[in-house]
Amino acid sequence: MLGTKKFEEGYKRFESKAKEYIKRPEKTDILLKDAGKKADENKGVLAESWDNLQLLFELVGAWRRGEYRKIPTGSIVTIIAAIIYFVSPIDFIPDFLIGLGIVDDAAVIGFVLKQITNDLEKFSLWKENQGTNHLIIEETPHESNTPTLN
Repeated sequence: MLGTKKFEEGYKRFESKAKEYIKRPEKTDILLKDAGKKADENKGVLAESWDNLQLLFELVGAWRRGEYRKIPTGSIVTIIAAIIYFVSPIDFIPDFLIGLGIVDDAAVIGFVLKQITNDLEKFSLWKENQGTNHLIIEETPHESNTPTLN
């Protein structure tokens, strides 16, 4: 099995591209769509990290839309670099090598997940709280609008 250093080198090649994606939201949207499609096509191989991979995609999407910004820019760059690596057909082990091509992609994603565990946990908590912290304004015929917590 390849060492951690190889995986780190694998996604670092994509860091400069990731910085470009941050500046161009439409590219990030396309990247997330492509990544979701590739993940769906390889769900079996990615089973071990499936939930975290989906959470990564959601984090980048929420960050891109400006909904969630409580993450260092460096972490976003690292995540986007890993996603670019993931969708790239030509990387450390090309994806056209049936059965092997996704292995390095999964390893890079796994490596990145270890690097940003705290950021991912914070996002997960934030996401869980989104459904419980919204104010609802209820209108009744004879009363003024009164905000109430859900």
